Amino acid sequence: MFKKILVANRGEIALRIQRACRELGVRAVMVYSEADREAKYVKLAEEAVCIGPASSALSYLNMPAIISAAEVTDAEAIHPGYGFLSENADFAERVERSGFQFIGPTPESIRIMGDKVSAKQAMIKAGVPCVPGSEGELPDDPVQVKRIAKMVGYPVIIKAAGGGGGRGMRVVHTEAALINAVAMTKNEAGAAFGNPAVYLEKFLQNPRHVEIQILADKYKNAVYLGERDCSMQRRHQKVIEEAPAPGIPRKLIERVGDRCVAACKKIGYRGAGTFEFLYEDGNFYFIEMNTRVQVEHPVTEMTTGIDIVKTQIMVAAGEKLPFTQRQIQIRGHAIECRLNAEDAYKCIPSPGRITMWHPPGGPGVRVDSHVYTNYFVPPNYDSMIGKIIVHGDTREQALARMRTALGETVIEGINTNVALHRELMVDAKFMEGGTNIHYLEGWLADHVR
Repeated sequence: MFKKILVANRGEIALRIQRACRELGVRAVMVYSEADREAKYVKLAEEAVCIGPASSALSYLNMPAIISAAEVTDAEAIHPGYGFLSENADFAERVERSGFQFIGPTPESIRIMGDKVSAKQAMIKAGVPCVPGSEGELPDDPVQVKRIAKMVGYPVIIKAAGGGGGRGMRVVHTEAALINAVAMTKNEAGAAFGNPAVYLEKFLQNPRHVEIQILADKYKNAVYLGERDCSMQRRHQKVIEEAPAPGIPRKLIERVGDRCVAACKKIGYRGAGTFEFLYEDGNFYFIEMNTRVQVEHPVTEMTTGIDIVKTQIMVAAGEKLPFTQRQIQIRGHAIECRLNAEDAYKCIPSPGRITMWHPPGGPGVRVDSHVYTNYFVPPNYDSMIGKIIVHGDTREQALARMRTALGETVIEGINTNVALHRELMVDAKFMEGGTNIHYLEGWLADHVR
């Protein structure tokens, strides 16, 4: 096991990794920008290094600054968390070339899965079901592009090969709009991701977003930890997640999970990862793989009893997975609500000082957050300030516990989306389970005038 790990991230995930390190008896070095000097994990740290000003480009995305911090503190490994550099193959390569262990997959795996075209091709070879579409990057010839779209059938969606976070996508309903949409998406993709390549897929009308969590070691042992339903989204950003996914037959989940495990073994995957699917009419369609820990990992931890972050660290240190597929059991139901510093309905960011922070408690309630009373939420980063996660024996009990938890939650001084979560927990369609990825945006359109 490592003696010292540098945590190259911020916010609630930095605190989460710090806690996992403490349990393993590992010293955690926390890096921070000038805007995060007062964060809880910095105050709790045995060692902390300022790596730059508030701007992400000059701090959390500054590879030389992070590697220098690891060098001066004698860290042995770097945990990237999620976001920022967590899925940057060049960063993983630089970390390992500098003599540190990257707590995540190999740079090669990140490259394969980070490019949506190569990821889809790898999954097709591994037998993982994919959305019908172009076999690779769209050609420059408009005639060929039109032919591909016609074969797939309208509506189609144009996606950036190097995209993510809901950016670099455009839905096309008619042939007349196709070529212009491809050109615009290429321009956006080149500017946002440095890669203008785009591909085309069938646009599914009312799918759910269901994902499979996997863990793998370097000895080609791999397991899946059940599934999560992340269909409650706005602007392609998840708002509520739950596990297991309501109403999907276990045998189907097992079949898809086994294929994900086989794909991991085929590409030599190491660490934690998530296969993301669209699910419609009883069919799963692979869309992408996230080669890191997910924001929503706690719902899987609550239903399996497995600490995903600790296992990530153990696997990176060269240990074998401490469990087999047969030993993994799904118990009960878990729901996670993301707490964002923003207007509850218009989703406008609301940075500022928290004058009162009273998180909930009680049986089956977990709160992952780096904030506290008098903490200043900086305007420089993502608006998420924490997560409330609940677990119950049944989905109904989990819903009841989440309603109670949200009722106890007090956050003053800034606007948050707690009121939105309270309403959604008593929404008839959500309570029924199985809402599609468009449901929340439609709900917001109906409720915000």
